[in-house]
Amino acid sequence: MALEMPEGTPLSLTDHEVSNLEKELAKLPGIALVAGDVGISRDGETSAQRRKGNRAEVHVRLDESTALAEDVALEKIREVLKEYPNLQMKVRRQALLAFGAPVEVDVYGYSLPDLQRTADLVAERLLKVDGLRDIRLSMVPGSPEVQVSFDRDKLNRFGLTLGGVSATVRNKVRGTVASRYRDRERHVDIRVMNSSEQRNTLTAVQGLIVTERDGVPITMSSLSDMEVVIGPSEIHRLGSKRVAIVSANLTGRDLGSAAAEIRELLYEISLPAGITVELGGQNDEMTKSFRSLRMAILLAVFLVYLVMASQFESFLYPLIIMFTVPLAMTGVVYGLFLGGMSVSVIAVIGAIMLAGIVVNNGIVLVDRINQLRKAGQKLSVAVRAAGAERFRPILMTTSTTVLGLLPMAMGLGEGAELRAPLAVTVISGLLLATLLTLVVVPVIYTLFSRSGEEV
Repeated sequence: MALEMPEGTPLSLTDHEVSNLEKELAKLPGIALVAGDVGISRDGETSAQRRKGNRAEVHVRLDESTALAEDVALEKIREVLKEYPNLQMKVRRQALLAFGAPVEVDVYGYSLPDLQRTADLVAERLLKVDGLRDIRLSMVPGSPEVQVSFDRDKLNRFGLTLGGVSATVRNKVRGTVASRYRDRERHVDIRVMNSSEQRNTLTAVQGLIVTERDGVPITMSSLSDMEVVIGPSEIHRLGSKRVAIVSANLTGRDLGSAAAEIRELLYEISLPAGITVELGGQNDEMTKSFRSLRMAILLAVFLVYLVMASQFESFLYPLIIMFTVPLAMTGVVYGLFLGGMSVSVIAVIGAIMLAGIVVNNGIVLVDRINQLRKAGQKLSVAVRAAGAERFRPILMTTSTTVLGLLPMAMGLGEGAELRAPLAVTVISGLLLATLLTLVVVPVIYTLFSRSGEEV
């Protein structure tokens, strides 16, 4: 979990709050380990580390000996966090084959005020979507800062340059390293700067002497205008564009339906000029993965067809066998539905495997029919005889594959949620395809071969 206190909170106060939170979380049932990291916040998309006193991370590991589900544990953690209103939580789960948050809305634009207003409006709309939790904005108000606007005409009048004046002010406020003190292997910078009374207030900075002309000191207030504003704490960029990211976790529903509902809400938002909104996160990763896997399925089917065509020395018989592939995909739909699983990247990978496995039974059956017909048997007799002779081999190959994948489909052991969809896809598709292969393939074979044949 990424935790954040209000901007400007000192490290000591953040450490105190996080320490109390760790003690409360450790008391929850089903929590095996709680570890905190104060002052460091890791970006979820890069390896960069930002050291800020108001940020912290708390890592929670569930006890494997208990049956406490992850969603249930998160709800208990959220209940504890309600007692800490100053702490904002962002949950980052360990997810395989996914790197972004489950739901991310990317708001692009150049104007920071327009980005902030649009991101706030998007976050308000996301509150209406069922199943979204821990809604968080990447663009948050920053710390107070002093903005200095120099009058270039006055600089030219006194013969000053913008860079020279800026360097002088920086050296007086931040100091300059004049030398180094060496104590054995330790080196300590000797920094020369104005006293704290001369640099810690806006009035003091305005009274800083930049230079002198004819014995008259020239101060910052005579060369520039200063005002205290709230600057951005961070400016995120994606594709070289400024972006404000609104992220959320998803609980109790699939990502596809949630993304469709979010798109409908985004279409209703009136966007300022120069602002665009896109749906990113795991939904974008899923869309790209499905696009590439769709091409992989088509390529797998095509290669299987070419191999069979070269072996049978015919384009007709492989086409008959390929009718088993859509039958298998029908079984996949029923299997995932009965198992309460959604169509995921792992399930699609199982479908690619299934495209090569399911044709085996059709090959065995069609090859035997061809052998019997070459031996002089009529078409109808050869079809019935091949079905009877190849029933046991087909049943045996299907049974061994299904039984071998059954432990994986039952979800036993760690990582079961990753492996189970693949096994269910192959098992359900193979079972239905096997049953229908013994009926559909002989019928299709007969229909294609009836013309000009004596049956």
